Amino acid sequence: MSNINTNRWLIHRRQALRGVGVSLGLPLLDCMIAPGTAAPAATMPPKPKRSVFLYIPNGVNTLTWQIEQDGKQFQFSKPLASLERHRADVTPISGLHHPMVLGKHHNCDKVWLTGANVPGDGGAFRNTVSADQLMAEVHGPHTRFASLELAIEGHSLAWSRDGIQLPAERNPRQVFNMLFGVERESKNVISRRLNRRSSILDAVAGDAKRLNAKLGTDDRTKLDEYLTAVRQVEVRTERAESWLNIPKPKIDPAVEARLTRPVDLSKVREYHSLFADLMVLALKTDSTRVITCMICSESQGGSIPDIGISQSRHGLSHHNGDPEQLRRLTETDTFLVEQLSYLLDQLKSHQEEGRPLLDTTQVLWGSGMAYGHSHGNANLPTILAGGRALGYQHGQHVDFNLPKIGQYNVADANAHYRICSRPVDDNARLSNLLLTMCQRVDVETDRFQDSLGTVSQVLS
Repeated sequence: MSNINTNRWLIHRRQALRGVGVSLGLPLLDCMIAPGTAAPAATMPPKPKRSVFLYIPNGVNTLTWQIEQDGKQFQFSKPLASLERHRADVTPISGLHHPMVLGKHHNCDKVWLTGANVPGDGGAFRNTVSADQLMAEVHGPHTRFASLELAIEGHSLAWSRDGIQLPAERNPRQVFNMLFGVERESKNVISRRLNRRSSILDAVAGDAKRLNAKLGTDDRTKLDEYLTAVRQVEVRTERAESWLNIPKPKIDPAVEARLTRPVDLSKVREYHSLFADLMVLALKTDSTRVITCMICSESQGGSIPDIGISQSRHGLSHHNGDPEQLRRLTETDTFLVEQLSYLLDQLKSHQEEGRPLLDTTQVLWGSGMAYGHSHGNANLPTILAGGRALGYQHGQHVDFNLPKIGQYNVADANAHYRICSRPVDDNARLSNLLLTMCQRVDVETDRFQDSLGTVSQVLS
């Protein structure tokens, strides 16, 4: 292992330990081994295991979304039809929920990957760590970016161990430059700038600690949140410097031209495809192994002029049972699933060691709400895809409702909406699936938030 790689690992380890307040001995590193002595296999960097999380806001038209058969003999509903070509690599799941979020429709997007308790009035709260960041702690030492936070519209889905939201990037050109662009400044100039930023952060932290003893409880809480944000900047500053001498991946000029071209934001399909292509390229080049992407905001945005829909997704979700509004909502559901299908197409098209990139990539697509009109957040629309090499089995509909209700009755809208407002199975928790996904990529934990165990139905 080179000195650069050793230092990078040490920096990451120091960052991780600083965040959790523990002291651990270092594993055996190559630099600790005498020349001519082979390192044991356990010290070799692990092969990539990747995770992608995609969030859609405001739920779906549950009347047309619901798959009515469980097991392998299921038929995709109309909005899900484009996934038929990926049947062997996807698992639709029905009946999941976050127990502490039931009946609290505000902030569903902010706790989709954390399951944290939220106030019913939508006010400020302290979040908990998101599942993606636990994965980033494990796989981040081996990539330039521990995780990549994106948002086509809206905000980041990622939250640190301190419950602080990580910033999201919304500009595809900036995403490309961050991943693959040539730095305009020399390494020495960048290093001096990073060191200067680090010294400023040290001074700010020192002043804040001296001030802390003089503050009341509320102000101490605010200051703690501020210092947490400062610490995160410090971590990223150290990480950036540790990679200065490692060249970014070289990208074919034709690919670069395609991914950095100006895109008319009214061409939503093209814009979504651009983000999907960037995510695949980031994974393919092992620039990161953890990606979150919010597809659009819960409160605004989400219109799709491509298919003649100018309303926001939030507006469509409050349909009041109007048939035309429901039709349009189904059309937007269909469009968004088609973008997922496109992403899966691209992950399949790239090979790594003789297998598709999708086989080493677990993809979770879904929402923190089911029935937007009355803010029902049980029976969450959820699709798990990919990750065959991580131990998943697909080609089935995993349904936690049918064992208890016997059959669906979507013809009775009110009856079906009740299923989407209160869980049929209290033990069917989204945190169970997030725990499963964490364990598949080597996060050593037997619990995530309020999980009760893993979802064995999706494991081979």
